[in-house]
Amino acid sequence: MLSLKGKNAVITGAAGAIGTQTAISFAEAGASTILLSDVSSDALARLEKLLASKPSCSSTRFLTQVCDVSNEEQVAALLGQLDEHGGIDIMVNNAGVFPTDLDGDAVTVTPRAWDLTYRINVLGTWLGCKHAVLSMRRARKSSGSIINLSSVAGLIGSATSQLAYTASKGAVIAMTRELGIVHAREGFRFNALCPGPLDSPMLQDFLDAEDDDSKGSSASVPATAKGQTARRVRREVHLPQGRWGTPLEVAGAAVFLASDASSFVNATELVVDGGLTKAFVTPEGAPHHSVLSRSGLGTRSSL
Repeated sequence: MLSLKGKNAVITGAAGAIGTQTAISFAEAGASTILLSDVSSDALARLEKLLASKPSCSSTRFLTQVCDVSNEEQVAALLGQLDEHGGIDIMVNNAGVFPTDLDGDAVTVTPRAWDLTYRINVLGTWLGCKHAVLSMRRARKSSGSIINLSSVAGLIGSATSQLAYTASKGAVIAMTRELGIVHAREGFRFNALCPGPLDSPMLQDFLDAEDDDSKGSSASVPATAKGQTARRVRREVHLPQGRWGTPLEVAGAAVFLASDASSFVNATELVVDGGLTKAFVTPEGAPHHSVLSRSGLGTRSSL
């Protein structure tokens, strides 16, 4: 079993599905102290109650603190909490937003979507990285693991109009790569964890709601089974394993990146998507033929 024995960790966005399961998995792997942060005090209180009910987490010290990751003073205060416990060994920058009602394509995406995704997903991740490095330096750590949550959206284009979110997750990957290189000689590893779509109540509600996926060319949307929405069928048909991923599977990857088993894994992306990014994806709308095809230059007869 992978071990985090004696290690201190910080997890932002801890009350969400991935954050909660990561906290549980870190504790089960033997983490000494885990500092959990979220923007919601009520959500943190529920998380504390859940963790207290799990015997497998009883050996870990849990601390909680409300934190807006886009506020540097709050992030600095958050990570400073662990100075008296020997500093941090593991930082999980998990906090993020996906403003579906504000995001869109080149025309429909709103300035508010750009602002939110940049401040939380990009700036917030950088602030977590910055103060993780400072904490490790204060504690004179010779090694440390910083895990930045990105997404498969940062690796491939999406046909479902989420421009600002996709750009923010691509930025996280690029930033992680750079940080992993410039801090490598200090022993601090930076890696991006890129989950595919996960089975969660929020996702299932989204998939079961009808929208414009069902409009347009009938050839662009797979035939729907009885009781299934077009948006569900359009997405599920592309899952190589025939199912969505789970927070537990993402947390397992996080434990690996946090542990010494990944000591030579740095400045890269760990994709947890069941093979989705290696499969074809069907965009919305009728097929768009290239200029070459329309001119006859791209046809077999033109060769």
